[in-house]
Amino acid sequence: MQFIDLKAQYEFAKQRIDQRISTVLDHGQYIMGPEVGELEVQLAHYVGVKHAITCANGTDALQLALMAMGIGPGDAVIVPTFTFFASAEAVAFVGATPVFADVDPRTFNLNCEKLATTIRHVQANSALKIKAIMAVDLFGQPAAYENIQSIASTHNLLVIEDAAQGFGGERNGKRSGSFGDIATTSFFPAKPLGCYGDGGAVFTNNDDYAALIKSLRVHGKGSDKYDNVRIGMNSRLDTLQAAVLLEKLAMFPAELSRRQHLAALYSAGLENSSIVITPECEDGVTSSWAQYTLQAQSISRSTLQQRLQSQNIPTAIYYATCMHQQLAFTSASPAFTDLSIAESLASCSFSIPMHPYLADEEVERVISVLLNMSL
Repeated sequence: MQFIDLKAQYEFAKQRIDQRISTVLDHGQYIMGPEVGELEVQLAHYVGVKHAITCANGTDALQLALMAMGIGPGDAVIVPTFTFFASAEAVAFVGATPVFADVDPRTFNLNCEKLATTIRHVQANSALKIKAIMAVDLFGQPAAYENIQSIASTHNLLVIEDAAQGFGGERNGKRSGSFGDIATTSFFPAKPLGCYGDGGAVFTNNDDYAALIKSLRVHGKGSDKYDNVRIGMNSRLDTLQAAVLLEKLAMFPAELSRRQHLAALYSAGLENSSIVITPECEDGVTSSWAQYTLQAQSISRSTLQQRLQSQNIPTAIYYATCMHQQLAFTSASPAFTDLSIAESLASCSFSIPMHPYLADEEVERVISVLLNMSL
């Protein structure tokens, strides 16, 4: 059993993907070729925004968003502490300070009550100027953007949606990538929509942000790449990756439906278990199920993982160390509020196989192994 089966996906779409790649090899426009523009149009349409600007990877997408917003030294950005390193790393890379906030134990996303408390504590106890809230759509579920936006408006803050894992998720009829002032995503191969290397994108309805990001991703170019009007980056999505993503985007709705079916099987089979706590989606929310993540309850996480591994069932831990506990941030980014929920999740959470090519029978076997551990 594979944790994520990229080989099965390729075999399913081999002819179409190979043809797309062959077309690029024939025309030879490997950087910013026609497939890049075609993909950006389709991504914007799928997400429901005016602009989709592709780039080299999801981390660059976050950095481009922060640069476009003018966030830098002396500024602070609120970031959930239970997330991948890149979310906070991008904030630090532009010279700003990530301030960590706790998460919700049901959804793994920003805890809005603690978010408001964190903002008040920073304002009262530091010289940092909070400029933005970065919400992360962890494991595929969009964060509580109605509440986040309300809090941001109260404090005159910008909102960044880190949808690296959330592409395809929905909240009250809106798709991930359409929330906040700017949203970003990643096309890392293991993501719900992944390419065959690195890739990312920035989404926005703001024309000024879009124009600035298009400049920043190509060395701050003006009228052409030799007219440099600002300091930028070298962060373009190459044409071969765009070609792969075009075919994968065509397959994506069916794959997303399959992910939701598999998640429903897992949840139905495990929801009454005393062994694990299953993930929850809020009302009106659909997850893209980048990961299906459990919380060990009556038996330790390591014991559960060992038992599953003995049955050739792979698992993974996302994430064993919170951001405020990472060596890179322990002194540079103070914790202003209690982060105990995230710390607890880091000690007990683990993910089980989830991909569109997983068979129902394989899901049932995972459920059976977990349930039989209580016998």
